[in-house]
Amino acid sequence: MAEQSAITDTSLPAATWTERESRVLMSTQRRYPIVVDRGEGCRIWDVDGRPYLDFLGGLAVCSLGHAPPAVAETVARQAAQLIQTSNLLYTLPQIELAEFLIERSPFDRIFFCNSGGEANEAAFKLARKWGKAHRSGAYRIIAAENAFHGRTLATLAATANSAYRQPFEPLPDGFDFVPFNNVDALADAVHDDTVAVILEPIQAEGGLYPASEEYLADVRHLCDERGLLLILDEVQTGVGRTGTLWAHEQWGIEPDVMTLAKGLGSGFPIGATLAKEHCSVFEPGDHASTFGGNPLACAVALTVQREIESLNLVAHVAAVGRYFMERLGDLRARHPDIADIRGRGLLIGVDLAQERAPEVLQALRERGLVANALSARTLRFVPPLIVSQEEVDEAVQILDATLSAG
Repeated sequence: MAEQSAITDTSLPAATWTERESRVLMSTQRRYPIVVDRGEGCRIWDVDGRPYLDFLGGLAVCSLGHAPPAVAETVARQAAQLIQTSNLLYTLPQIELAEFLIERSPFDRIFFCNSGGEANEAAFKLARKWGKAHRSGAYRIIAAENAFHGRTLATLAATANSAYRQPFEPLPDGFDFVPFNNVDALADAVHDDTVAVILEPIQAEGGLYPASEEYLADVRHLCDERGLLLILDEVQTGVGRTGTLWAHEQWGIEPDVMTLAKGLGSGFPIGATLAKEHCSVFEPGDHASTFGGNPLACAVALTVQREIESLNLVAHVAAVGRYFMERLGDLRARHPDIADIRGRGLLIGVDLAQERAPEVLQALRERGLVANALSARTLRFVPPLIVSQEEVDEAVQILDATLSAG
């Protein structure tokens, strides 16, 4: 692989690039002091040529790692053939991707968009229209405290965390909140104007808290009993991330609606809302996305799904995820700094005994490991699904050295 990017001059130092960024981009992110030039597999290199083991994975996005050859070939081939038309016309990659996902899920219909936030917006609209037809106009949706469903106005309205909500209030009405893993509280919150429940199988941004073993089954039963739709936000947990293709398989239930994004395109922007036939109530004109389901995005996502299947990555994630948890468990036994370890597959959170996650993250980066923090106490590790046991060992060794250094 070339030492420099083919499309820009990387001979400039990182400080030059960060200064240029500060003059032109809106300040919506607190960035790490790494200017990334290229990536391969589970590693990235900055403009100074320094390598990092990437256990951030584009925020649970890079399913196949960086620069996967199959994806690069698909992008080149499809871009040379057809990038965008309009959803007023049929395109083959969109139909083929939809068929692939339907065949491997309990759903019957798909709407393609560009992100997880858009996928959840579509789910909310679908539920409201279904409520008009089947629940006398019911429109309210119950969400869990500590959940995260996106940054649009409606998805913020479905997010209880005041830190996300307050700067943009007043937000759209129609959402109620209950404690996670408490079906009694959920039952008490259901009223005549309730149409649906939206949950994450694992609260991925809220601290890596999985649903309890019985919770999702109890919620499914409650929704059936009360005539509500169950929407599962699998934007972060779907596409093999937790050791099954869809996380809800591990709880033995099927939702009425599921939302996807992140790992679906392994870095290429695409989202999807999948629904069962009985609640697929959209008609022409109800919803749309100019770029959603465009040929390039769908061709890439189809390649990603085929690669995940052909490489048997779901089983690999289950195995290497267990190994990662075991290694972290061994580390916890030796380090009082580690208070808890949570997650499934390759969606793992490590709670620290003290509020020093930013300090630990910085020290990890200095030793060549990139991850992120969900709070002042919680580190998150979401490497590409292709990560090896050897790379897990490397990451654990770096974390061990960091915690040992104090």
